[in-house]
Amino acid sequence: MVLLSASICGLRRLLDICEAYVGRHGLTYNAKKSVVMVFEADGKTPKQVPPVFLNGTQLERVYQFKYLGHMLTPDLKDNADIERERRALSIRANMLARRFARCSKYVKITLFRAFCTNFYTCSLWAAYSLKSYGALRVQYNNAFRVLMKLPRFCSASGMFAEARVDCFYATMRKRCGSLVRRLRGGTNSILNMIESRLDCRYVGHCCAISNGKA
Repeated sequence: MVLLSASICGLRRLLDICEAYVGRHGLTYNAKKSVVMVFEADGKTPKQVPPVFLNGTQLERVYQFKYLGHMLTPDLKDNADIERERRALSIRANMLARRFARCSKYVKITLFRAFCTNFYTCSLWAAYSLKSYGALRVQYNNAFRVLMKLPRFCSASGMFAEARVDCFYATMRKRCGSLVRRLRGGTNSILNMIESRLDCRYVGHCCAISNGKA
């Protein structure tokens, strides 16, 4: 569960409500697994933050936290999550290359599509450096080369076209297009409100990616 507040006072009030609720229902929160993160405002964050308590225990302030598989940081940038995905891709690709080295080309391509093209939460990447994004693209290309036993410096576009496999940019366009399509076709009122905002950062970025403009 996540509690969001614009101030420490508001966050404390939300925690008081939660503690009162669990108290009435015979439940309890695990303060050891609960943390606090302060997000930046205009690139600035206070160095001294008043303590926040849960069940009488002061919560630890963290600067990086994985929530539902997505890496969050105070600056709301996605470089840490992209790096997480790059490392995970490297592990999966090496595992496939080691275990299925003697399989046919068709089997390897099928495995690559299944294990190396599903970038978790990549549709939410909207604030990142070209360096981190480029590193993931290089890892994606190298993963295919290693699995297919291709030369290190062979053409990336050529090898994907020959195998009829989506390149990195095509994969990202499909993921972003899928997110926008689901938002616009869903019935959830909150998601519909987000999608309808012309200044929505994520929808705007996904539209740009899916249209090949970013």
